[in-house]
Amino acid sequence: MAQQVKFVVDCMLGKLAKWLRMLGFDTLYCPDADDDELVRIAVRDDRILLTRDSRLSDRRMLRNRCVLVELGTTAEQLRQVINKLDIEVTEDLLFTRCTICNSEIVPIAKSEVKDRVPPYVYQTQAEYGYCAACDKIYWRGTHVEHVLSALARI
Repeated sequence: MAQQVKFVVDCMLGKLAKWLRMLGFDTLYCPDADDDELVRIAVRDDRILLTRDSRLSDRRMLRNRCVLVELGTTAEQLRQVINKLDIEVTEDLLFTRCTICNSEIVPIAKSEVKDRVPPYVYQTQAEYGYCAACDKIYWRGTHVEHVLSALARI
């Protein structure tokens, strides 16, 4: 289900966008887009618009394609979106998207990252991911446990 649900997020929900990406959801974050552009993206790309702007969420073209996110912590906002849309978060999709650019992270051989990660990381980690768009290397460090713990609370 996570691969089917796609989001576009307005400028007020940047942290939520990052969390959705960590969970494996295709999430465009458009901090500079005006309301009309956000609506166009949502309709054109079959995305759900997440916003805190009640006037924007009331637009006719966004029926069944928008969630008005309430005030609260990022965790509370994430819980609201997951519950409102009845979506399932699966562990196998965690960390499959770049938190910076939203591109898919692909596996990369350990031998290819030796000079690009800290020595301790290279010695202790066996698996790595790579974002070709950002040229960023990812590995499953202690942040994974923090995310899983946060998800359990949500």
